[in-house]
Amino acid sequence: MTGAPTPEALLPPATGAWREGDPPGRRRWYHQAGALPLEAGGTLPEVRIAYETWGRLAPDGSNAVLVLHALTGDSHVAGPAAPGHPTAGWWDALIGPGRALDTDRWFVVAPNVLGGCQGSTGPASLRPDRRRWGGSFPRLTQRDQVRAEAGLADALGIDRWALVVGGSMGGMRALEWAVSLPDRVEALLLLACPAAAGADQIAWATAQVHAIRADPHWRGGDYHDAGPGQGPHAGLGIARRMAHITYRGAEELETRFGNRPQQGEDPWRGGRYQVESYLDHHAAKLVRRFDAASYVVLAEAMNAHDVGRGRGGIRAALGRVRARTLVAGIDTDRLYPPEQQKELAAGIPSADAVRMIASPFGHDGFLVETGEVSALVRELLDGVPERVTAGAG
Repeated sequence: MTGAPTPEALLPPATGAWREGDPPGRRRWYHQAGALPLEAGGTLPEVRIAYETWGRLAPDGSNAVLVLHALTGDSHVAGPAAPGHPTAGWWDALIGPGRALDTDRWFVVAPNVLGGCQGSTGPASLRPDRRRWGGSFPRLTQRDQVRAEAGLADALGIDRWALVVGGSMGGMRALEWAVSLPDRVEALLLLACPAAAGADQIAWATAQVHAIRADPHWRGGDYHDAGPGQGPHAGLGIARRMAHITYRGAEELETRFGNRPQQGEDPWRGGRYQVESYLDHHAAKLVRRFDAASYVVLAEAMNAHDVGRGRGGIRAALGRVRARTLVAGIDTDRLYPPEQQKELAAGIPSADAVRMIASPFGHDGFLVETGEVSALVRELLDGVPERVTAGAG
């Protein structure tokens, strides 16, 4: 019979990042040969991309689908929580036999983004000198991340994706794929994302970054080898609370919580409101599965998102997209409001009017409304020649 856990065991680790020696789960790894040049200058001397796959690649590589995750997502798009995967797949309803991304037909690839913390090179990773990157990790952009993902595609033998799909931050990278490598994307699904980050999004993300950096345990980003409870959990938790407010719809929060106190607590005497408890819950979950420095790196990359940078502006850049494209927004999204998806649809030559998904869940609707997203995926993939892809990977 085991005793009660020690107080230290109840504390979150300094980082929730995946590290060498942790269970690999379903991950595989791509290691780039040579350094990766970065848009902001300099290079990243070593690049490792963790990824997961489902299905089997056709002999001609024509049945490959790329799924790109949002800010705190990872490569585990489908499947249960298991050793190495602290949470179940975030789009599980889309992938599998008979689903929109039918693994009897399609070969689905989901990488962990460069700069992330679930197996790909990021601040928690070891540098060539075997020290953690920490606060010295270089600034990244979506173009750097897509360049690394293109190396993964090359290594897998994929010259052209049948479909690239992503929402939020994943949508930014999906758009960059279609603009920077237009001949490698046959179909494109952009969900709840913009052509460029606007002032409102930059403001929200910057406040979250400041919350993390203000944590006394931040230590300039060099905290990864600290003991349990000694990481910047308070700052990351505040950042998550702020972000989660923007992820959900105001009406949903009002309907679910209103101004009601948490059961058994009195807000006038140190207790919490129900909505406070809800935000606390999501903050507590994130600090155990994510890394604060990766959050900073990825948030700053999202702030730098501008598909028109150096390309003659947004309209000129969107005109480079050759993929059959669907753009979808969430009607209650207050982080990336529908006006931003309308700009995408107006500028991409093959896109028609924005497909508006009605949802009470705000920005998170692209994750929650899997029926509507599945219908969009099927629409884009309809008419692609059948391939014999027996068996799931």
